[in-house]
Amino acid sequence: MPPDHTITDLAPSAPQLTLYDEQHAVTYMRLLDAEADDADWRDVARIVLCIDPVLEPDRARRAFDSHLARAKWMARHGYRHLLQRGWPKSEE
Repeated sequence: MPPDHTITDLAPSAPQLTLYDEQHAVTYMRLLDAEADDADWRDVARIVLCIDPVLEPDRARRAFDSHLARAKWMARHGYRHLLQRGWPKSEE
């Protein structure tokens, strides 16, 4: 993952699409896929978010929960903004 795509501890909660959302669209899709596969959140935090849940359990859980919630928002609402703007060039 490029350095400008660092995962923050909390995903955005704005009612509109953010630059962070655009940069992390693939991350959000991976989170939704993992949830559909009933993957363990700790594995997802380690693999998708690159946060070690053993070393940083609170941070990993907080980041996982907020990013999954944002991924669900993107699936319900935010994708419309992506369609209007076009897919981010960094994710193609």
